Amino acid sequence: MNKSLLIIGFVWPEPKSSAAGSRMLQLVKLFQSAHYEITFVTACAKTDNAFDLSTVGVKTENIQLNDSSFDVFIKKLNPQIVLFDRFMIEEQFGWRVAEQCPDALRLLDTEDLHFLRKGRHQALKDNALFDKSYLQNEFAKREIASILRCDMTFMISQVEVEILVNQFKIEEHLLYYLPFLLEPINASEAIKALPNFKERDHFITIGNFLHEPNFDAVKFLKSNIWPLIKAKLPKAEMHVYGAYPSQKVEQLNNQKEGFLIKGFTEDVNQVMQQAQVCLVPLRFGAGLKGKLIDAMQNGTPCVSTSIGAEGMYGSIIDTNAFIEDDPVAFAKQAVELFSNKIYWNGKQKNGFMIINTLYDKAIYTKDVLYRIETLITGLKTHRQQHFLGQVLMHHTMQSTKFMSKWIEEKNKK
Repeated sequence: MNKSLLIIGFVWPEPKSSAAGSRMLQLVKLFQSAHYEITFVTACAKTDNAFDLSTVGVKTENIQLNDSSFDVFIKKLNPQIVLFDRFMIEEQFGWRVAEQCPDALRLLDTEDLHFLRKGRHQALKDNALFDKSYLQNEFAKREIASILRCDMTFMISQVEVEILVNQFKIEEHLLYYLPFLLEPINASEAIKALPNFKERDHFITIGNFLHEPNFDAVKFLKSNIWPLIKAKLPKAEMHVYGAYPSQKVEQLNNQKEGFLIKGFTEDVNQVMQQAQVCLVPLRFGAGLKGKLIDAMQNGTPCVSTSIGAEGMYGSIIDTNAFIEDDPVAFAKQAVELFSNKIYWNGKQKNGFMIINTLYDKAIYTKDVLYRIETLITGLKTHRQQHFLGQVLMHHTMQSTKFMSKWIEEKNKK
């Protein structure tokens, strides 16, 4: 069998719009480094911000939901590996892959644990302390079932690996910690090339506004944090960037308060390098935060909440960010970082060190490809040892399969 990979995407990757888009391109490059022929398919419509995958040698196709044309397509393609982009895609297409290509290795990329993000959001709505009862939601049942049906799942956050292993007793060999895969940074060269402390100004935050945690963070920033910062730094401006700003986002723009909704940017590096400090006041969420990666790569120190910082720094104490959940303390640290060159330079250097220590792609590439090849070689044994996954696949094929076929027949009428 040829070394071929089929990626079934939730959406067309948009690396300029979201960390998920950047993550997808990193996975493409990972498999291309091992000489896999890659085909990317999705049932989602393509937007103007979609990356042209053909420029990096990836074949693309549009597919349909609840349609047996996919069965014909994948049987002909006969991929060695199928990668599902988030659990919802595995729910929709996993049974079809198992039926048409039973010997294909099935991989899942969670992006983040959706049920963790949803549980935290609900706790915030309830104004309650988040505990494990919020983890045991409907999304958890679906997402964990998807993880168990797959042969291996890429986890972007070590914290989320620990939640699955400790709280839900998922066998660790079914999970593989694979964070952002980045090029290392020569700190001395970067410091010379990037704008220095005196050449920068203002605050920045960035994030796709279709992602609920980002919109909540901007509202919280405007109402609870920015007035405190503005009182100390009256000439400072808050620049808010992000793709797909809705009318309710645009309404937060206030020239008089220096709170400026800038919207989508073609070049996140440029705007991040112009900023003095990046603010990440996330109150719920999961996974790793692309905005913190962007800040570290561009030498922009941060102030973040514990949710924003979760999983980003491993056991490293000297980070690129001050971490505060209280709005008053958050604002105080933002003002201090904005004004203090010594603090600022120290945090900048920490950011470069963290990129090289935790996110250098060379750390993970060889090992993850070896794990994949080992799984392919011993797939039958692996699945025999993981019988629960076969049980869940059996029941999925009996329920999801016939629901999908019913929808397909209904659509023909």
